[in-house]
Amino acid sequence: MKKLLFIIAIVSLFASCKSTKEITSKETKTPFIWESANVYFLLTDRFNNGDKTNDLNYNRNKPTGKLRGFEGGDIRGIIQKLDEGYFENLGINVIWMTPIVEQIHDGVDEGTGFSYGFHGYWTRDWSALDANFGTKKDLAELVQKAHAKGIRIMLDAVINHTGPVTSEDAVYPTDWVRTSPKCQYNNYENTIACTLVENLPDVKTESNQAVKLPPFLVEKWKKEGRYEEELAELDAFFAKTNYPRAPKYYIMKWLSDYIVDYGIDGYRVDTAKHTTEDVWADFKKVCDAAFAEFKAKNPKKVLDNNSFFTVGEVYGYNIGSKRIYDFGDKKVDYYANGFTGLINFDFRNEAKMHYEPLFSKYESILQNDLKGNTVMNYVSSHDDGWPFDKKREKTFESATKLLLTPGISQVYYGDELARSLDIEGTQGDATLRSFMNWDDLKNNPKTAEINLHWQKLGQFRRNHPAVGAGIHKQISSSPYVFSREYSKDNFTDKVVVGLDLPIGNKTISVGTIFENGTKIKDAYSGKTSEVINGKVTVDSEFGILLLEKN
Repeated sequence: MKKLLFIIAIVSLFASCKSTKEITSKETKTPFIWESANVYFLLTDRFNNGDKTNDLNYNRNKPTGKLRGFEGGDIRGIIQKLDEGYFENLGINVIWMTPIVEQIHDGVDEGTGFSYGFHGYWTRDWSALDANFGTKKDLAELVQKAHAKGIRIMLDAVINHTGPVTSEDAVYPTDWVRTSPKCQYNNYENTIACTLVENLPDVKTESNQAVKLPPFLVEKWKKEGRYEEELAELDAFFAKTNYPRAPKYYIMKWLSDYIVDYGIDGYRVDTAKHTTEDVWADFKKVCDAAFAEFKAKNPKKVLDNNSFFTVGEVYGYNIGSKRIYDFGDKKVDYYANGFTGLINFDFRNEAKMHYEPLFSKYESILQNDLKGNTVMNYVSSHDDGWPFDKKREKTFESATKLLLTPGISQVYYGDELARSLDIEGTQGDATLRSFMNWDDLKNNPKTAEINLHWQKLGQFRRNHPAVGAGIHKQISSSPYVFSREYSKDNFTDKVVVGLDLPIGNKTISVGTIFENGTKIKDAYSGKTSEVINGKVTVDSEFGILLLEKN
């Protein structure tokens, strides 16, 4: 009997300890907050070649302009870097990939040299992956492995247009697309009911007229042996949603399949201002329903209670415009039409500001006018010819300002390795899209030093939602020290940051953020300290302090 009681006591003690640990873990675990995300944006074709057997498909063997053909990057290459811990080391918690759907098979010359659709924005078939990028099995593995590391996957949605018409790529029917006029961009109508450039058919997204599937797509699916399956899925989608069989809703169905089938976490929406805004309100509804369906079918794969995320490319929008984009003759609130976030096209200019005016401006707008929404900031991108630091002379400053500014940070592949943005012999935006400079990381100590700075700041941002989503407060102007504080439900996060500090021994005030006696760690140097009389002293070889509770 005594032996039995002893066993019961041990089991009870174990259960109690286990229960306590679970509660503690639940209370202290850092939640993922979209408003503070650290996003890594990469061109799938230009990041890493993980499978050389898929480098040439669809007879894409014509000579191209410099950096205007496929270079071999693929989903398998992203998986390799994920397995290596590359994204974790950078503190990345979202990977945004350029579109991976099947592109036109041929190419065109838009005046900058013959080009193929390596960038992913020239869709031929939304329901298929492009063989150059990989297989659906690859995509499933990528999402599964990313989620296992707490990293979200965000794909790129293009609904506004198809790919250009070529001798190999038929135009979609006239009830699907318009091929003229070309946009003038001088008012609302001339930005929407038109083609962005010559030979880029514009989907009639304003139409609610029922249309049939394009004949070439029917023929293609039959050859691939999936016509009946695709047709049945479309029938089910339209029956469930009651949407008319209009072009935009076909495309929404195809894009939502990547949510239902793989559990992707978000979409960056291309050319958002070139359709009527109600398109995106409907798209968000479709995405939300698909996300709910995925979670219901895969309860063990659910990461958390976050909603499906959408961030829009409303070209020219900046945070100073708050909720409104002004076409001149019409003002539109895209946040009220399906978007949680918008890309902030002015950060690469405002990054020239001093720290405090920059940080306090962004925090004020995000905590007030845009409360519940957010912006995505960047210093360089795939189609912005005026980045903050095109010559890569201010790579440390770029990281410090981008990763410490309130809002979402968008790290463009190679920002962290000073990948060149000025490639001789290129035309147009090709100069921004060179292959990732992995050799520099291996062989150039300066590149490794730059990368380490991005890693330290990125990990700090990832570990502390307060950095991107918290309340900002300046503690002192000289030396420059500020705090960020974030609270939601049972979670509270507080940090103190000091910038442009002296090398060696330094003492800064922590304001009221940390109480006296609190053990503190500097996440940048790894040194520890203690709060004494409201101050912390750290002896490090760096001019930056990233203070967190130890």
